[in-house]
Amino acid sequence: MTIRRAIPLVAAGVLISACSLRNVSCGTPPALQPPPPDLTAASSTPSASGDSAETVRFKIAFLGDSLTAGLNLVSQQAYPAVIQEMFAAEGYTQIESINAGISGDTTAGGRRRVDQVFEPGVRILVVALGGNDALRGLPVEQLRDNLITITDRAKARGIKMILAGMEAPPNFGPAYTAAFRQAYRDVARQQGAILIPFLLDGVAGLPDMNQGDGIHPTAAGAEKVADTVWSALRPLVSPND
Repeated sequence: MTIRRAIPLVAAGVLISACSLRNVSCGTPPALQPPPPDLTAASSTPSASGDSAETVRFKIAFLGDSLTAGLNLVSQQAYPAVIQEMFAAEGYTQIESINAGISGDTTAGGRRRVDQVFEPGVRILVVALGGNDALRGLPVEQLRDNLITITDRAKARGIKMILAGMEAPPNFGPAYTAAFRQAYRDVARQQGAILIPFLLDGVAGLPDMNQGDGIHPTAAGAEKVADTVWSALRPLVSPND
């Protein structure tokens, strides 16, 4: 589907175009790129039908970094907004995507601010964090603990959860890469979350799908990410919602 919408997710730093989350050969990751002014704060996307915030009764929160925020894209192109339009195309005009993506955020940052996204009406939480943890080579145990805390807080509120996995760059070694990948599987199984193995599946490493930094999706790449998330998300919404 090529319908669009959005608001602020993974932020990696500015890497040369030859680098990606699957193929980073440039050594130590550079400093994280700050977001443009209009992408720094989590916000809500108005419903596609023009409904006011008061009429929205089903909200899906996307907790992430610059990949979710839609770095360098217009707001309607970020994947949470695209997903909202996909629901609207099926007649779910009262479903609202809350884009809680902040460029540069890590799982620790998500842990600190997760309670802020639990506004009235949030029924599903999509956690798409960890790309910046990977680029910094942060401990896998820290990643796991942060994701468990985030999902614990959603579970306590009866919110359904989707956990989107990320990949670590190979320059930290195969043991770190394997442990990083396994952490998402372990947390999803332990916490009863639906797992998306890799958020950037079909996007990472493809020049046509990425901006010049080799990490952040283009509009076409964001649509592919939306399709990936949609596959896990759509079965959680029923005609009664």
